[in-house]
Amino acid sequence: MIVDAHAHIFPHVRGECGEGKVVGLSYGKVSCGQRQIQLFPPAQEDVQFTPEMLIANMDWAGVERAVLLQGPFYGECNEYALDAVRRYPKRLMAAAYLDPWDENCRASFESTIASGAFRAVKLECSVASGLCGIHRGARLDDKALDWLWPQLERRGLVLVLDLGAIGSASYQTDAVRRIAPRHGELKIVIAHLGQPSTTVEMDSNLWRLWEEQIDLGRLANVWFDNSALPHYLPGEQFPYPSAGRYLRMAIERTGPAKILFGTDIPGVLAYGNYAQLVRLTREHVAFLPPAEKSMIMGGNAVTVFG
Repeated sequence: MIVDAHAHIFPHVRGECGEGKVVGLSYGKVSCGQRQIQLFPPAQEDVQFTPEMLIANMDWAGVERAVLLQGPFYGECNEYALDAVRRYPKRLMAAAYLDPWDENCRASFESTIASGAFRAVKLECSVASGLCGIHRGARLDDKALDWLWPQLERRGLVLVLDLGAIGSASYQTDAVRRIAPRHGELKIVIAHLGQPSTTVEMDSNLWRLWEEQIDLGRLANVWFDNSALPHYLPGEQFPYPSAGRYLRMAIERTGPAKILFGTDIPGVLAYGNYAQLVRLTREHVAFLPPAEKSMIMGGNAVTVFG
């Protein structure tokens, strides 16, 4: 079984980031504050990615299941994700969108997860495209959030974190190191393998921060997905050898049981089609025995998300 632990769907782009509103334009372009960026390949006029589009890609690439994640950049899609899971329960599972620093968060938490269909909660913390750009100075270890972690733990919901760029205000390894041991039944997945890059690798201080974050995988309840690694390697082309090197480094530090295959589709389609992205990770873990390769490609996601 191949499980993509990091995928997105959305009916349109109507989001927010630190720069301002994020709005879909046409042919893969979005406006982000005052900027326009070519976020997706110009494959269609409408900037959307429906569950049917995702599943068609999954069928093409031989992916059996996918985890739907959300964040403020594309815009909240809780009902859209729930509808997709209800229509395709054998193919899709979903994480709820939540902004724990919103003053109404605790009041809306119950209604958001009341359906019981969500398997996880995603906190997109990154400064560039997430909550730490919207809420300057936001901290995961803020005492005002102490209610959230036992709630997720008690309900068996996975916590998915995007901690953003290495060295940024959202790169809160220390906060996760405090939260995870106190809530041992709370499964935590950190996205993008901690965002390694060749630029960071040349800076010994930043590289140490990446190693410290990857070492969180030595905790019993912390995992990483390897989604979107080509995005952090602008000077490389397919098959993105540095992405394979960083993946191997992470496996050597944490073991293969702590890494989940993920893509970040559709944004990552700018770096290769979906079938190529699946093949990419397969090639990067080719040095492992078959059982360990299977763990990364899908078995670990089953363990984490059920």
